[in-house]
Amino acid sequence: MNNMNIKVPFVDLKLQHQPIQTQLQQAIQTVIEQGDFILGQALKDFETAFAAASGAEYGVGVASGTDAIALGLQACDISPGDEVILPANTFVATLIGVIRAGAKPIFVDCDPQTALIDLEAAARAVTPQTKAIIPVHLYGQMVSPRQLLDFSQTYKVLIFEDAAQAHLAEREGYRAGSVGTAAAFSFYPSKNLGAFGDGGILITRDSEVAQKMIRLRNYGAAQKYIHIESGTNSRLDTMQAAVLHQKLPYLPQWNRDRFNAAQKYDMELAPLASSGITPIQNHSTEGHIYHLYVIRVDHSCVVQRQQLQEELTAVGIQTGIHYPIPCHLQPAFTHLGYHVGDFPNAEMLANQILSLPMYPGLSHSQVKEVVDAIASSLHTEQQKLLLI
Repeated sequence: MNNMNIKVPFVDLKLQHQPIQTQLQQAIQTVIEQGDFILGQALKDFETAFAAASGAEYGVGVASGTDAIALGLQACDISPGDEVILPANTFVATLIGVIRAGAKPIFVDCDPQTALIDLEAAARAVTPQTKAIIPVHLYGQMVSPRQLLDFSQTYKVLIFEDAAQAHLAEREGYRAGSVGTAAAFSFYPSKNLGAFGDGGILITRDSEVAQKMIRLRNYGAAQKYIHIESGTNSRLDTMQAAVLHQKLPYLPQWNRDRFNAAQKYDMELAPLASSGITPIQNHSTEGHIYHLYVIRVDHSCVVQRQQLQEELTAVGIQTGIHYPIPCHLQPAFTHLGYHVGDFPNAEMLANQILSLPMYPGLSHSQVKEVVDAIASSLHTEQQKLLLI
C-alpha cells in the first residue's frame, strides 16, 4: 500500500511532531552548538527527568531498549547459571537481553484475556536457580504490581520490569518502572515516547545498580581509561536525549489521547463480540496507556485474521500483529528446547491478535471507520455463507 492509498495509518508520527517542531529543532540546534554529542548535558537532564516522572531516582540512557534489558540485568548481578522467568509472548528483545546477560531464559504462558504474564504459571516455574522475573508490561498495560511484589517476596526473586511499551503507565498506585529493582524502556520512534532513532533507558532506585549500569554502557569504565567491568559501547546520544526531553512534558496528554481512542474502540467494537471480535482486556482502567490497541479474531469468527487484515489493507487501513510467533517457537532459539504446545495461550494469541491503528490524534471518526470496515468484512462473509 502506497501512502496515497492510506486512509487510517497504523501510526502517524508527523501528526504528533508538527505542533512542537520548532521546539525540537531548537533542542537539536542547542546540542550542535554545544558540541557535547556523547554523554552531554541534555542526556543528564533527560535521565533525571524521565526517572523522576516514572517514580525512580536514577536513569541511565543507553543505545536501545534491548541494551537496557541486557546491561540492566547484568547491573542487577544476573549472571551465568541464573534462571530468569519471562513470558513466551513478548518481543524477542526481552529474550535476547536475558541471553546476553548469560542467564537461562525460562518461559511461562500468559493470561489469554490480558496477554500479560501468568504469575501462577511463573510460580510453578520457580527453581532454586531462579534469580529474577521479567514482567512485560505488554501493549501499555502493567502487570499487577501487588501480585508482582507478593511473588517477589514469596519466592525471593528480583523483579526486572520490561516497560518498553509502558511509558508512564499506572496500576494500583504504581508507575511502570517503580515496582521492581530496575526497569528497561525503549525509545524506538513509534513508542509512546519515541526518539528520532534507537534509544533506551534503565531506571532504578538502587544507586549501586545505577553506578554499575553507567560503567557497563561506557566500556566498563569507572573513569576514563580505567575499566572495572567488561562493558560495551551503548550510550543514548545527546541529540536523541534532547529530543526526548522536549517531548516528555507532552507524554501525559498523548497517553490520555490514546486512552480516549481506546474507549471509542471499545464502544464501537462491543456489538462485534458475538461475532468473535474482542479487544484484549484492560484491567488497569485509565492507567493503561495503549501503546497498542489489540483485538482477538477468535475461532468463532467467520473471517480469519489474515483475511481481515488483508481486507482492511485493501480499504486503506494499516494494521499489525504483535507478535505472530511466540519467542519459544522462533527459529533462532530452538536450542532452548521448547516445542509447539508448550504455551497454548501464547500460541493461541499469536494466531488471533490484530493491532489496530493507535496514536495521539487518532480521531473518533477514524476509529469508527476502522470498526465499520471490520463489521463490513464480517457482514460480507456472513452473506456469502448464507448463499452456500
